[in-house]
Formats: sequence, structure tokens, C-alpha cells
Amino acid sequence: MALNSPVLVLKDSLKRESGARVQHGNIQAAKGVADIIRTTLGPRSMLKMLLDAGGGIVVTNDGNAILRELDLAHPAAKASIIKIYSFLLSSSMIELSRTQDEEVGDGTTSVIVLAGEMLHVAQAFIYRNYHPTVICRAYTKALEDAIAVLDKIAIPVDVNDHATMLGLVKSCISTKFTSQFGDLIADLAIDATTTVGVDLGQGMREVDIKKYIKVEKVPGGQLEDSKVLKGVMFNKDVVAPGKMRRKIVNPRIMLLDSPLEYKKGENQTNAELMKEEDWEVLLKMEEEYIENLCAQILKFKPDLVITEKGLSDLACHFLSKAGVTAIRRLRKTDNNRIAKACGATIVNRPEELQESDIGTRAGLFEVKKFGDEFFAFIVDCKDPKACTVLLRGASKDLLNEVERNLQDAMAVARNILKNPKLLPGGGATELTVSASLKQKSSSIEGIEKWPYEAAALAFEAIPRTLAQNCGLNVIRTMTQLQGKHANAENAWVGIDGSTGEMVDMKDRKAIPVSQVIDIWLGLRLVYC
Repeated sequence: MALNSPVLVLKDSLKRESGARVQHGNIQAAKGVADIIRTTLGPRSMLKMLLDAGGGIVVTNDGNAILRELDLAHPAAKASIIKIYSFLLSSSMIELSRTQDEEVGDGTTSVIVLAGEMLHVAQAFIYRNYHPTVICRAYTKALEDAIAVLDKIAIPVDVNDHATMLGLVKSCISTKFTSQFGDLIADLAIDATTTVGVDLGQGMREVDIKKYIKVEKVPGGQLEDSKVLKGVMFNKDVVAPGKMRRKIVNPRIMLLDSPLEYKKGENQTNAELMKEEDWEVLLKMEEEYIENLCAQILKFKPDLVITEKGLSDLACHFLSKAGVTAIRRLRKTDNNRIAKACGATIVNRPEELQESDIGTRAGLFEVKKFGDEFFAFIVDCKDPKACTVLLRGASKDLLNEVERNLQDAMAVARNILKNPKLLPGGGATELTVSASLKQKSSSIEGIEKWPYEAAALAFEAIPRTLAQNCGLNVIRTMTQLQGKHANAENAWVGIDGSTGEMVDMKDRKAIPVSQVIDIWLGLRLVYC
């Protein structure tokens, strides 16, 4: 046996491949994933009808939602965003789309189309035996130069101007299903994000839309009935409907993370009683324990007690007797939102309660019935830092698509609040970056020049796809656009995705610079 020679034990039916052949196969799989959702880019995009794992039908043009439902058999398709330049399959198209959706909230289709094109143009250099490290260095250089171009052409925006914010959010969701309902979704998104925004000082602002904005979908009514509640809504009724109030004005709210019932043994517990009196003593001890717990709570005169744990019938009796409404077994996330909305503090032990832990900023507590279910509302809060978006609509399928569009709109509004700068849409940004990189490629020395130029050409995939989806003459349209950007006439000239006309995108608003930069940073997975 030769020294250091690898020994591989494989089944007879297995076929082992390596080298360039595997790389080309992986690139084709990645390009196939990109081609699936290419037609969902732009206002003239097509909806995809999918069958989800539960047998339900999903109709959407959201790139991330489509890729989530795909069942990919090719091993490279499931891990198709490959670090092909280090010969490793380390990430995936689907994972890249999911990351883009989590970090940015929008641009999931664009990032996949760009990634597929980047891999496609790299294939020619693999054929020519370029070393992957060379291609990687060229792509990384293109990344740095592209971000510099984005910073150069970006313009600031006034986030306090509601009309400007409305126009920007509407332009970003103009390709979505809900664009036909006018300003409704954009208004909901702006209202919700500004409600939960926290000013950190020094121009910094935190907007946590995942923790403190809840979207509650209730079938029935019209979509126009949807609204942002200045407070929290959750699917719960009071513990004793006949004995406890379902409507309280200016309630004093107490939030607990402890059970209001007799302690139970962690394991199976047996108690041996020899006399009947012992049983009465045991019941008396339990009653006294619950009574003391309730006495500690009632000392602060709350109107509403909410606990994440259980609440016994005995505790319910003592609380209802004192005129206190109670809700039990609430989710931790809902309890956190209530605390943010009404100014209460979640307490782990009733004996540690203080007056400052009581929430007093809520204007109204009310329980309403929608269909067969009861929903509790804690609304009209003063300066709430949590809110609920109530969506009404004809069916669950409609509401699911509206929710997806709303999440994208809220992500755009959040990005603008955190980084108030704008870039042109309609492929104008990609064409400007492409033209700048082409000019700069003449100064690149060595063999890195050609992958660098290829990266510049790959950016034209976005405006080319927009033109294709509009049914335009792609060659003529791209030639005209390239001419305008090559002459540096106007960096904001792009394609109107609805009409197919070449227009100044300042008249059509734009997208936040943070979003595009995050797309680039996501694409770094492809380059490195």
C-alpha cells in the first residue's frame, strides 16, 4: 500500500465524482433554483401556486415563501449557494433567502436572482481553469467597490414626513398582491413601526418588529377593517366569564410568571392519611396558602391579573369575590408585549410585588367575540412600545398573503427608520453599480480583471429580468439603459416595472440603502 494513500470503501452502486464536473453540476442546480423564482420579480410578476406540506394551497409571489415550500432532490440544490471557490458546499439558495428575509425583510427574490447570475458568470472561469481563490478575490474587490458606489449615490430622507414615508413603503410593496388596496398596508406598516420604535440617542433607533409587533389574523369582515391597535390583543377569555368583568376602563394590570394554585410535587407524590381530620387539615392548608397568595395580590388593588401559569378554582373564587378579573396560561411573548404596552413589570413571586410593578398606562380592557372565539384587548395605551396589527379578510388564504406583504412592508419601514437613506429602484442601482465596476475594471491588473468584469455584468440580471417580466424587447431596452448609465447622464434612470418605460426613479420613489447593502452582504456568502 502506498504511503499516505487514501482508502475509500464505497458501495458498488455509488458513483464518486470530483473536480470541475461537480462544480458545474452545482452551478446548474443553483441556476435552476434562481430560474424558478425569476418570474416573480417586479410589478408584472406572476404568482406561484404551491402545495404545502400540510396539503394546503399557497398562492404567492414572495421569493422566500416559494423557496420554503420547495422540495429539492438535487444535493447541490439544497446546498446550492456553494463556496465553489473553496470546493465546499457550505450554504444554500434557500438558506440565503431565509437569511435575507430575517435580516432585511425584503429583496428575497432579488438576492436569489443575483446569486444565481454570479454563479453563472463564474462558470466560464472554472472551464478556463481559473483558481477559485482568484475568482474569490475579484468578487470580494467588486463587493467593496459596489458598496462605495451605493454610498455615493444614496440620498437622505426625512423619516418624520409621513407622506414621504408612505410613498417609499408603497413603492417597495408595489409588486405585491396588496398593492391593489392603495395605502392600507403601507399605512399599517408605518403606524406599527413608529409605535414600537425606541430612540437610543445619537441618531440611533431600535425597531424590533418580531418581538413587539404581533399580527393577529381574524377571518371575516373586509380588509379595510384592518387596523393597528395601540396595545395588545390575544386569543383568551377571562377565567370565570359569569363572575369576572369583561370590560374595564383604565385598568390596573398585574403580570405574573408564577402559578396561583397549590404547589404540586415535581414527581409522583403520595400522602398517607390515617384519620378523617387529617384530610380536613390538608384541605385547610391548601386553602390558607391560596388565600395568602391572593391577599398579597389584592393588597395592590389590581383590576386585572394575568399569569403565564395555572390559576386554581379557589384562587378564582377569591379574586372574583374581590372584583378582580383574571386570565391564565398566557404565552410568554404576549405577556412581554403587554408589559411593554401598559408599563407593567412581570413578577415571578407574588411576595415580591411592588406598586411600581402595576401597569397603569392602558386605557381599556375588553373581551370581544369574533366568530366562535374570544379575544382580549388591552388598548388605548399611553405611549405603548408594543402593538398588534388586526387583519380582517374574507379567508385564511387571503389573510396569509396579506400578512406576508405586511411583514415586508414593516421591514422596509424599519430599515428606513434605522438608516434613512435612499437608492433608486427599477434596476437603476444595479445598472449604476455595473457601469461603475466596468469603468474601474480597466485599472485592475492581472487575471483578476476578468472575474471582476463578470461580476459587473452579473448586476444587469435585475433590470434584464424586470424587462423580461414586462414583456419588453430586452436587447433594445438594455442597450438604451446601458448607454444612459455609461455616459453618467443620470444614475436614477431605471425601468418602470408596471409600464416598461424608462423613467427617472426619483419620480417613482426608491428603496432604503440599508436594504441593498444587506443584499450585498448576504451575497458575500457566494463570493468568499
